[in-house]
Amino acid sequence: MTTPAQHLAVLTSQGRSERLLHVERVPAREARLAQWPEGVAPAVLAALLGGGIERPWSHQRAAIDLATAGRHVVLATGTASGKSLGYLVPVLSAASEGAETPGRRGATAIYLAPTKALAADQLARIDALAVPGVRAATYDGDTPPDERRWVRDHANVVLTNPDLLHHSLLPGHERWSRFLRSLTYVVVDECHVYRGVFGSHVSSVLRRLRRVAARYGATPTFVLASATVSEPATHAGNLVGLPVAALTEDGSPRGAMTFALWEPAADEDGRRRSATTEAAEILARLVVDGVQTVAFARSRAGAESLASNARRRVEFDDPLQAEAVAAYRGGYLPQDRRELEGRLRSGALRGLAATNALELGIDVSGLDAVVMAGWPGRRASLWQQAGRAGRSGEESLAVLVAADDPLDTYLVHHPEAIFGAPVEATVMDPHNPHVLGPHLAAAAAELPLGEDDLPMFGPDARRLLDALVIKGILRRRPAGWFWARDDRPADHISLRGVNDVVAVMETRTGRVIGTIDEAAAHGQVHTGAVHVHQGDTWVVTELDLEARTAHTVRGDPGWSTHAQSVSRFDILDRERSERRARVEVCFGSVRVTTQVTGFLRRLPSGEVLGTHALDLPERSLTTRAVWWTVPAEVLEASGVEEARVPGALHAAEHAAIGMLPLVATSDRWDVGGVSTALHPDTGLPTVMVFDGYPGGAGFAERGFTAFEAWVRATRDAVLGCGCATGCPACVQSPKCGNGNEPLDKVGAVTVLELALAPATT
Repeated sequence: MTTPAQHLAVLTSQGRSERLLHVERVPAREARLAQWPEGVAPAVLAALLGGGIERPWSHQRAAIDLATAGRHVVLATGTASGKSLGYLVPVLSAASEGAETPGRRGATAIYLAPTKALAADQLARIDALAVPGVRAATYDGDTPPDERRWVRDHANVVLTNPDLLHHSLLPGHERWSRFLRSLTYVVVDECHVYRGVFGSHVSSVLRRLRRVAARYGATPTFVLASATVSEPATHAGNLVGLPVAALTEDGSPRGAMTFALWEPAADEDGRRRSATTEAAEILARLVVDGVQTVAFARSRAGAESLASNARRRVEFDDPLQAEAVAAYRGGYLPQDRRELEGRLRSGALRGLAATNALELGIDVSGLDAVVMAGWPGRRASLWQQAGRAGRSGEESLAVLVAADDPLDTYLVHHPEAIFGAPVEATVMDPHNPHVLGPHLAAAAAELPLGEDDLPMFGPDARRLLDALVIKGILRRRPAGWFWARDDRPADHISLRGVNDVVAVMETRTGRVIGTIDEAAAHGQVHTGAVHVHQGDTWVVTELDLEARTAHTVRGDPGWSTHAQSVSRFDILDRERSERRARVEVCFGSVRVTTQVTGFLRRLPSGEVLGTHALDLPERSLTTRAVWWTVPAEVLEASGVEEARVPGALHAAEHAAIGMLPLVATSDRWDVGGVSTALHPDTGLPTVMVFDGYPGGAGFAERGFTAFEAWVRATRDAVLGCGCATGCPACVQSPKCGNGNEPLDKVGAVTVLELALAPATT
């Protein structure tokens, strides 16, 4: 049997050894076993023993004990650590024993997952146990009306998602009264996914669920499961609005892992190969060498491209194995997805290119290696993806291939930032007024809100309710706040974001090929834009903002388009500040006004074919931001003369945005930035990074809290980049509205070093 070291030797042969920057050995972990508690229902215990699970691991037993005692608990252990058993045992025990009660429905439970696929997997697991009295069913957008009636009337374990809970179950709670009256457990799986604005929405939905359940006399116990995250008790408590105990000691066994950090080679101009191309080559070599491997890409299009590229390479080396490589992503039909999973488990499929649809808990075991095409955004996701290999207890290989951006470059050159650092805190603000306000309206439509309900929704609830009354959305009566309109408030809330969407349509057929947030539409599907969707290229012939549609025709004109924009920001409220030796760092509320003014057409070589003006309206965003100011005389004394200040600040801004995910669970596209040599509100040169969501999402606040670590890593990334004047791996940004002009890499280092000067005492 070949070893991970031998696999690496193959990958680094033929002059590729310089691409391997670091190898980390993650030691094996021994199992810590416990005994089944006496309270497990006999039918459940018989099913477990019959399935070969003779004893639980220590963390599973601890979760079962806490949940059975009515304690809210979050299981925050590693991938493949059997977290599901920690909640299934109490849920199935309660459902099984309750079903035996004459004349009553017995205990019920809700299982929430972020994806329908994960809920379907859990249902398959429950069905396989075949516990008498357990009637489990999925309830999602694909469930036919007649099946929905059966689920409401008969199921005692309902597997669904937050969207269905929000749009259907809660607004129609009267039809669920018998189920809700017996609600004993609510399971929130993969709870680390609920971060940022999505997390804020889900936290409000869970509070609404608690309130409606209480109307029927139920106070369910919440059991949450998460990949390893920092401060899991805090995050889980913010989600459900209740104290939650955290279990982080993993008692499951794990084979040793060899973890490699890999940087693609650069061409003569210093431009690196794309992480997707490099990962495809690595995947192909491992498949030909007989190593069953999954490669993760950041997007659906990336997964498809990685799979097709790897398949061509495998076919060239060994035509018989060409069909052993496939892609796996969200959007596949269920039967196609099940077929791929079956082929992977049987070994017929040797190489798989996947999005995080596979990361989110699909039960695939026995893989030999994992390749990640680019940093997945968070250390938690990194370990979640890497954990897909070695599940059978054997040694495994994980390879992180750096993309050409500041964070990836920094991480592969600073392995201590990966292996010597804890996973990130999951950022989520349950009190975001732009999210909480609409959910208060939805709660009032479900059941009139009374004074006793306000503490559940936080200190700003009364102010937001008063604003809803002024707008005519709610009515204030002596008994509380009532819904005052004829429509459904839930129809006006999208849990996956707070923005309206624009439909991208094929002009000839009227077919909708995709959607895009309205805020992003100005820059990505404006008239004349070249838009790539799932590997196909389209040209936008018209953006109709009033109808929220972008009309397109299929075809690749041979160039790409890059939007140009202008931005300004107004500081509304400086909530916190810290004076350091050379700069002042602040956090607060801001209004960012942006206007897309035109676009460039650019050939693949980088040559600009032309600049075209656009007539689009301004967009304003009220959000939260972190910013720092540095006096002009301090910059000049440090060698950044007046003419270089705009480029220095601009480059520092880009680099800081690229490095923010190191300290916050953000993505480059979750945040924005602006910089100016003289801001009217501060009177000073200013650099700002802001949350790209109304009301904020917690990312900028995390940047303020971890300012020194964030800026130090940013400085090191820019300083350590080998380019002369700036590149995508340090100060250039793929989303810059000014065409990455002006940029001053050397000046950016100075700006960042000034920000790092320690606070005066």
